This record gives sequence, structure tokens and C-alpha cells, in this order.
Amino acid sequence: QVQVVESGGGLVQPGGSLRLSCAASRSIFSIYAMGWYRQAPGKQRELVAGITIGGRTNYADSVKGRFTISRDNAKNTVSLQMNSLKPEDTAVYYCAVDAATANYWGQGTQVTVSS
Repeated sequence: QVQVVESGGGLVQPGGSLRLSCAASRSIFSIYAMGWYRQAPGKQRELVAGITIGGRTNYADSVKGRFTISRDNAKNTVSLQMNSLKPEDTAVYYCAVDAATANYWGQGTQVTVSS
């Protein structure tokens, strides 16, 4: 059974930090890239950060310098360290897995930045 499971969301004050984690089941083979998307109410889903199997990363301009994506290829996991969080970072964050045969999504985890 293919599973992509996120964890680590929650409520944090502006300026605070959170770390999101995502684990993809071992049944997913030939993963090329993993990443994080987010969707705020009334807005389209957008790419936050991605990382390829070779370690190449890309970030949305709005999170550069604040968020860091990392990956453990052996464990099929990807993490997103989010620092200096802002209210506009509030959204549901989704883990995405780009594999040779299909793309997979997690169920999403809520991140709320509010005082």
C-alpha cells in the first residue's frame, strides 16, 4: 500500500519555527524528487520547496532564507525546517513525491502562524 504521511504541523507565533516531516512508503520506487506544497484558504496550491534525489533544491521566493528542505534517500523521507514564520505562511502543507511511475500526495498538515 502506497502511503505518504506528513507530521509536524501546528500553531506557532510569528517569528517562531516548525519542522515538517514526510515519510513515503518503501513500496514507492524510483523516486526522483520530493517536495512541499501549501494551500491557503481561497488560494491555489503552490510549491514551497523541492529536492531531487541528487540533492538539488528549489524554493519559492517567499520562503528563501527562512525555510530549508532536506531529504534522506535511504529512508524515503523529506523534511522542511521553517524559521521566522509569518502569518502569511498559514496554510495546509502537503508532501509530494515525484516517482517514475506516478506522483503521490500526502493528506496535508495544517500550519497556523498567529499571535
